[in-house]
Amino acid sequence: MECALRIDSDNTTAKVVLPDGDPSAQRSVLREQIGGSPEGAVYHRRALLHVHGDGRNAGLAPNLAGWALACVWRGRELPYQLYGPVVVTGPYADEGGVAPLEEGLLRQAEVTAQTVRETLAAWKHRPPVSNEAAVQELLAYVRHEMTSV
Repeated sequence: MECALRIDSDNTTAKVVLPDGDPSAQRSVLREQIGGSPEGAVYHRRALLHVHGDGRNAGLAPNLAGWALACVWRGRELPYQLYGPVVVTGPYADEGGVAPLEEGLLRQAEVTAQTVRETLAAWKHRPPVSNEAAVQELLAYVRHEMTSV
């Protein structure tokens, strides 16, 4: 069984088991986890973020932890949001499915979600001065925490 990680819009995570080497079965699990047609996006050369193909129009909530992970892995602030659950897997495999997510990258995704949860909780008592400051602060915290993984 291949391991992946789901990051929900509430910034919580859950490990996901994908069937070994069966692209059709893997896609079915991804569709179930995301709640719609999954699209794989490359933000890291050894990982994919699978997102709902039409999450914004489907009314899904923004996924701040998934967005922060994509930003840090890409090395820049993305000008768009990710919506709904995000499933992080390894890269596409030769046979058409996806490879398992490496343990180190799985840990980075978990740490990102935890950092986002902690930062949002801290902002209830000490809100950022602007949206721009909030984005910069959040991404700085995530980058910092990822270096310890």
